[in-house]
Amino acid sequence: MKILITGGAGFIGSHVIRLFINKYPNYEIVNLDKLTYAGNLENLTDIENASNYKFVKGDIVDKDFVFDLFKQEQFDGVIHLAAESHVDRSISNPTEFIMTNIVGTVNLLNAAREEWKDNMENKIFYHVSTDEVYGSLGDEGFFLEDTPYDPRSPYSASKASSDHLVRAYHHTFKMPVKLSNCSNNYGANQFPEKLLPLMINNIKHSKALPVYGKGDNIRDWLWVNDHARAIDVIYHEGKIGETYNIGGHNEWKNIDLIHLLCNVMDKKLGRPKGESAKLITFVTDRAGHDMRYAIDATKIKNELDWEPSITFEQGLEKTVDWYLENESWLNNITSGDYKTYYVNQYEN
Repeated sequence: MKILITGGAGFIGSHVIRLFINKYPNYEIVNLDKLTYAGNLENLTDIENASNYKFVKGDIVDKDFVFDLFKQEQFDGVIHLAAESHVDRSISNPTEFIMTNIVGTVNLLNAAREEWKDNMENKIFYHVSTDEVYGSLGDEGFFLEDTPYDPRSPYSASKASSDHLVRAYHHTFKMPVKLSNCSNNYGANQFPEKLLPLMINNIKHSKALPVYGKGDNIRDWLWVNDHARAIDVIYHEGKIGETYNIGGHNEWKNIDLIHLLCNVMDKKLGRPKGESAKLITFVTDRAGHDMRYAIDATKIKNELDWEPSITFEQGLEKTVDWYLENESWLNNITSGDYKTYYVNQYEN
């Protein structure tokens, strides 16, 4: 089996690549990534020489490139993770999100449809999405697979559009699709614009910890390794045409999470308890900031026997340990030095 994994040099994608490379040695895994600011091949140094792995630099927005790649490689399956994913960036530059998340997804769908038109049996197009497409919850309730879409940011609107297109291709063209919507991921190798690696890095260097509004916004947190396991089980055992919500059963107010992180970091760094919490600084809230996300992951548990393997507290400890033990990775990312080799070698 030959599988295309898009966005495989990114945070979630690199963990999926690693899992599939190691677990399925008889599969051929092709990693397609544009290597934007968040794509980093340094995430995959441990498997980059594996016999069943191949990296291709390219942009899913480039239709001709995508069609040529599908024709050349003859993929049996696609796991589509490539996306612009940072809400703040989508507010400042919506067009880039529309191009990558919508047009790029359509290019992949059309290329797969063209190559699979004579035989869609045993083919899979798996589209990975976000819980942000559902909008914002009140104090109670959870997002279900049939919760109506209500995206509130350019990012979530672009992902909602791509979700609808994937389902439309299934119903119109009989494309064999699967979808999943996940909650906030955390763990190793995450680009430090995201909350936890940003805060870990700032605490380490005694910099301010910016918290939107009053920090009352609530998120459900999913350890990235558990997400990769869920993608594996959905790809292999999920039903064609179905959607699966993936959640960590870990709801945290942002401010409570930051205080927990501060306590963990104080302990790890040998600082007095409460020292890092002094760095918390409240800043103007994000435009259109959704108040609460929470996933009901009952379906994937009941149908595919998946559930989170660790608690948030356990996952946070592992995450902090990884960033403290991989200081060179974090320094390379924050300085941009990783581009010297891992990006520039593919520019010409």
